[in-house]
Order: sequence, then C-alpha cells, then structure tokens
Amino acid sequence: MKRPDPDFIEQLKSKNDLVDVIGGYVHLEKKGANYWACCPFHHEKTPSFAVNAADQYYHCFGCGASGDVIKFIREIESVDFMDAVRILAERAKLPVPDFSYDTEQAARTKKLRDEVLRLLRDTAHFYLDNLNGGHADKHVEYILARGIRSSIVRKFGLGASLNFRDLPRYLRSKGYSEEAMLESGAVTKSERGEWIDSLGGRLIFPIINAMGDVVAFGGRLLEKADFAKYKNTKETLVFNKSKNLYNINLVKKRKQAGGISDIIVVEGYMDALALYQAGFENVVASMGTALTKEQARLLKRYTDRVLISYDGDFAGQKGAMRGLEILREEQLGVRVVPLPEGLDPDDVIKRQGREGYQACLDAAMPLIDFKLASLARRYDLKDTEQRRTYIAQALKVIAEADSASVREELLKQLRDRTGTTYESLRRDLEKAPREAPPPEETEEKPREEGADKVQKACRFLLASVLFGAKYAKNFDLSGVSFTDPVHNTIAEYIKMRQKSGGRVRPSELFELIEEDDAELSAILDLSLGEALEGERAERVFADSVKALELARTQEELNALSARFDAETDLEERKSMTRRILELTIKLKKLNT
Repeated sequence: MKRPDPDFIEQLKSKNDLVDVIGGYVHLEKKGANYWACCPFHHEKTPSFAVNAADQYYHCFGCGASGDVIKFIREIESVDFMDAVRILAERAKLPVPDFSYDTEQAARTKKLRDEVLRLLRDTAHFYLDNLNGGHADKHVEYILARGIRSSIVRKFGLGASLNFRDLPRYLRSKGYSEEAMLESGAVTKSERGEWIDSLGGRLIFPIINAMGDVVAFGGRLLEKADFAKYKNTKETLVFNKSKNLYNINLVKKRKQAGGISDIIVVEGYMDALALYQAGFENVVASMGTALTKEQARLLKRYTDRVLISYDGDFAGQKGAMRGLEILREEQLGVRVVPLPEGLDPDDVIKRQGREGYQACLDAAMPLIDFKLASLARRYDLKDTEQRRTYIAQALKVIAEADSASVREELLKQLRDRTGTTYESLRRDLEKAPREAPPPEETEEKPREEGADKVQKACRFLLASVLFGAKYAKNFDLSGVSFTDPVHNTIAEYIKMRQKSGGRVRPSELFELIEEDDAELSAILDLSLGEALEGERAERVFADSVKALELARTQEELNALSARFDAETDLEERKSMTRRILELTIKLKKLNT
C-alpha cells in the first residue's frame, strides 16, 4: 500500500479532529473524559463505542473495532487507505502531495493492482468487440429477446465471451503477466493447467466501481446447464463483492449531475438494466446476495433513502427483510417495494410497463407493514385454523413496534383483515412475547482461562504504562521480555517514546500494528472506566510484573535443564548446576 509522507499524515490528522469527524456520522455524547455512541460497525442498543478526544482514537468495547481518524474513514466509507486520505484532505482543504512507497512489497502490490485494472479494462473492450464483431449470434438473440435496447447495451458496456480460449490468448498478446491474469479473475487455470476464460461462452456484464474502474465481470449462461445461470469473477485485489454495487458508477454520475432523492436496490443485473431502461436510473443491484453493511455504507454516500425491490417470491421477501434491517442499522430511511407474487422487477416492467412499476414504488412500505403483508400471503384466512395461526404470528410482529400509535394502527388493520374484535386483539397483544432481537454479529473473543494468565499479565502491564497509570509512571519495560509480537511492538514503541522524552500516544499504535488485531483490542479494553485506577489495580499491576518474572524464570530453568541432560563437558555442567540452583531459589521466592 502506498503512503504519503509521515509529516503530511501528521498534519492531516491534526486538521481532522476525531470527535468532529465521527460526530458527522453518529451522535456522540460526552461522559467523563470520553465521548460515547452506539457503535456504527455493529448493531447495539447500549452505547459501547468510545472516542478518546485527548489521544485521538476510538474503541468499541463491544465488537473491538478501534483505530485513528484514517481507519475510521476507511471503515465507515468502505474505502482503502489512500481514498480515506483523500476524503480527509478534501475535508481539511489540504492538497495531497505526491506519494512515496514505504516498502518494496507495497510498491510491488501497487504495480500489480495497476496492471490488473488495465487488464480488466482491456478485457471489457475485448468482450465488447466480440459482441459487435458478427460472431455472437446467441448473445445478440438473448439481448433482443430480453428487450434490451442498443443504447443500454452501450451504456453498460455489455459484451460476449465466445469460448474459453480466446481471452487468455488475447491477454498474452497484450503482454500481461501470468500473475496479473490470475489475480484479475478474468482467466483461470484448468485442472490440466490450461488457461481458460472464467466466464467462457456467457453474456458479460462489466462491474464498475464508484471510481469508474472495471473491477470484475458477471456472466450469464445462454443455454440450460447443470451449473449456475449467473456467475461473477472471483474476489481480487480490486474487487470485493460485499463492498460493491452494480451500476453505482452511473448513480454517482447522476447524483453529481443533478442529485437523487433515493436509490432502488434490486438483486440482479437484468433487473437493474430493465429499470434503468424504463427511466428509473437511480438503481443498483446487490448482484444476487443479501445486502452487507459495507454496501449500506456505500449507499449512504449518495442518499439517505433506499427502496428495496427484490423478487416477489418468498425467498425474495426474506432477502428484502434482511436488507432492510441492515440499512436501518446504518440510519438510512428504508422501505420495501411489494411486487406481484413470483415476479421480479424486470417481469413487472415487461408486463405492466413503467406505470406498473411506479405503482409498486408508490406502494412501498416500512418493514413492519411488509412483514404483516408477507404473513397474510402465507395463510388462507378463510380457514379457521390458519387464520388463528396468522393472528398469533401477526401479534408477535406488531409487538415489535416501538410506538403505541403504530401498534394501534396495525391492530386495526389486523381487525379488518381477520374480522376479530379490536379489544380481543389488544388483550392478546399485551400477552404476546416480543421477538428477541437478532444476535449481534460480532466475532466471539477467545476465552481467557488457565494458560492465559501470562497473557493477561502482559496486557495489564502494557495497558498500565500505555495509559499512564500512576503506579506505572516510572516503570522500566527494558527488564521485561514479551513473546507475543504485538506485545513486543507496543513495548518497543513505549520505550522509544520514553527514551526521546516524547508523549506516549495510543493512537500511534494503529500505524504500527495490523488492523483489527485481537491483542491490541484486548489491551484497549482495559482503558474503560476504573480498570487501571485505585489500589486494586495497583495490586494487579504488581502481580502482573511478578507473574511475568516468574514465567521468564521458569522458562530459563526449563531450557537450562534440557541442555544439562545433553551436556558432556564437566566444567560446563558445573556452571549450569550453579545457575539451575540460583533459578530454583528465585522461583521459590517468587512463589511465596
């Protein structure tokens, strides 16, 4: 990864106060020395996301997310390091200087990334030439049968793969390296070692990111087969499916040209093309998968209102509900577009035209209403037993509503739909259990038991020095040895700062340690509340120092004992015996 000059990064951070930046995304409330909010990176109802204004870093005590202002922008905007730098530079009105490469590996990665992007662009032109070259009859027939106009074909850059062999030969003739060919995902190697087109024989949909780069391809089979109808090229250096949306590039251009009030989210390529052709240009596709948080944050950069328009079958409805929950967690205004049973947006456009689909948009509803409508379609309300089951399920959904007025309105709708009296429904609602919220999707942290005593001691000792606990103010880390590489990195940073007389700043660790490191997160967890304050913390610190000294002594004793058994030199054995005795006495004292 390329990095600007360290002095520029320091200036960039000083011009972008972390509290101000994060406050632009979530509501922060000051409590004590820190600012607090519900974490923007995982769903929670009780704030556990803390922003340390003095040291300019954030840390979530729930999911472990932590970092400085650049890391926050990277995560919240779903961009890489340099794009985060550009966003912050624009915010601070700082010109971004030329970049230098901090390592040979970073320069190599950048070179490969650039080659892959060029290769993908040339591949898109190759597919396009195939479609227009007079040999793609099946592809053209399919396009015509689906009613896609030539102007839409050109705008979206649709292309054709004619076979499995031509693309690899073409890319070789252009001088692309084998490494770039494989990394691009456009070609792959068969089990026999042959180079083949990953989407051989398919209709091709170039996937273009918000920066206007071709980053991947989707392909559709033109004949029935035993494998997937649609297929995407693999995830690569430049493509992560969960962070991209099909047609986001044209949505971005439309916003820049005149703004957009909302964005329609559909499942597949053909749905996006059909809606765009019908005049609904504010459309993106999630490419057949459930919406992710990264995609939700990408949408948030262009609008605060989203309409989910998945297929009208039960699977599509379930996908719409999941997507709506994710979007709502990202503070987006979201509604579900109800479609006729068994139809997708492309079908609606074909059968009912633009006006028919607009009627579906006009009928878009909040999640709780959509859940009730979906339930009603699953039961025969004329059948007494099914109607009773439906009422029981519907009451559970209505119980989720936070507002009494909304619950009252929904109960009236349920009354009208089932013929049951309002009063009896209200009484049953009071007894109905509220559905438990979905479990938070956070990685379970390793359990700390038994053998983790030394690890805990390392964490507490380092946290005490790092966060300036009074009892650890003059503690010398040079006499302590750490085996964990992250602990060593933190210790070396602290010693360097102490030696130079500079202030220890926890935020600087994010430039030295790999992202989302569990050990760093565990150490940051100790900064919460009074964990490092008072007499008890001072005793824990002393016990931690003792535990590390005991572990180091035991380790040396074990190693020496093992060497003693293999040693044949008499004088050396005598020397080792004396040292073993010293270590044994020391261990006895440490254990008392």
